[in-house]
Amino acid sequence: MPLFFWSLLALLCCPLDAMAGVIVHAGVEPRSLSTANLRNIYTLRQTQWPNGQPIIVFVLPDNHPVHERFAKDTLGIYPYRLRQTWDRLSYSGMANAPIEVGSEAEMRARVASTPGAIGYTSKDMTHEGIKTLKLD
Repeated sequence: MPLFFWSLLALLCCPLDAMAGVIVHAGVEPRSLSTANLRNIYTLRQTQWPNGQPIIVFVLPDNHPVHERFAKDTLGIYPYRLRQTWDRLSYSGMANAPIEVGSEAEMRARVASTPGAIGYTSKDMTHEGIKTLKLD
């Protein structure tokens, strides 16, 4: 069967609440981001918010199912390609690799307590100190 068929089947079988939600610290100004801007943030090309505040990127482990869905479905990048980009930029001294957290609960807590932070969870969730960004 063609890859398209399997991709479509996976999308149809995946419940909507399982899609990743992008979360940011409550003090971050934008309420929405384009997918291109989000991709630039997670590939470490965009390192500041529009007001000049540094962006602190949080990620789940490479093999975490939510990370895999976020990378593939939201960013349109395979997780291993993200890792290659982070490794190349951090080893060359051009950027700091994202901060890895162990769980979604830790992701929410770290984003809430870190000004300028961005992360993602398995679904849009409300939590004190964070807000969910709308993707354009």
